[in-house]
Amino acid sequence: MRIAYQYKLRPTKEQAEKIDKTLDMLRCQYNYMLAERFNWWEQNRCPINACPLICYLPELKDQPNYYSQKRSLTQLKVDRPWYKEIHSQVLQEVPKRVEIAFRRWLKGDSNGKGLGKPRFKGKGQYKTFTYAQFQQHHFIKKRVKLSKIGDVKVIVHRPIPDGFIIKTVSINKKSNGYFVTFSLEDKSVPEIKPDIKRGKIVGIDVGLIDFYVTSDNESVLAPKYLRKSERKLKSAQRKVSRRKKGSKRRQKAIKQLAKKHRKVADTRKDFHFKTANDLLRKYD
Repeated sequence: MRIAYQYKLRPTKEQAEKIDKTLDMLRCQYNYMLAERFNWWEQNRCPINACPLICYLPELKDQPNYYSQKRSLTQLKVDRPWYKEIHSQVLQEVPKRVEIAFRRWLKGDSNGKGLGKPRFKGKGQYKTFTYAQFQQHHFIKKRVKLSKIGDVKVIVHRPIPDGFIIKTVSINKKSNGYFVTFSLEDKSVPEIKPDIKRGKIVGIDVGLIDFYVTSDNESVLAPKYLRKSERKLKSAQRKVSRRKKGSKRRQKAIKQLAKKHRKVADTRKDFHFKTANDLLRKYD
């Protein structure tokens, strides 16, 4: 069985700077690898129905893929020594993300539906990095040891269940602070298979005015949290627009706007969980 637990981090000022620096360097490398994919794609593709009579062929290069870009990380640390400050497993996640994004754009998702073209990430848009392997003794009581960052304080609001081991660790930067997500696994716990009882089945129709209507004629009105918060969000957005780009006042206004959006998202998420829990108690 695989589950995930998320806790809030309380890093020191130096540790927070290291996390921010790591995210920014990973963002730069992500953009570089994505540009490398786009350059090869533009130079080596030619539509059959729109092929010019005269075409100057550039110097042909091997198509960049996950393995070639992963191998290039060794030379990256030679050319740019400051990338040695990032753990190797964290850095290896970058070509993996590029591979997934590029493959989804070309081939679509599991249903064959085409997805949008991958975008370059601006400053502050790369918010997560992952340690693919983790030693259990690096998380003791209220501290977690992150390679290249240090021992970071954790707010442990609930203990990790007995028998589960930590497989991966992800660090995420949000508008309200830094968070750590532990991916836990216990192979002795089987996957839960629902036992459906025919007597307690209900049909649910999701709508815009009513959040849902059941086949028993029960309904719940849509709360429309975003609509109720539009005035505050507009005011916060105007403050961002008035501030000069690149200034500290603009960064502060952006943080305030992000917090308001975070509050709306958390409120909606809480409503969804409570509504789903009520339905699970009543029906199967």
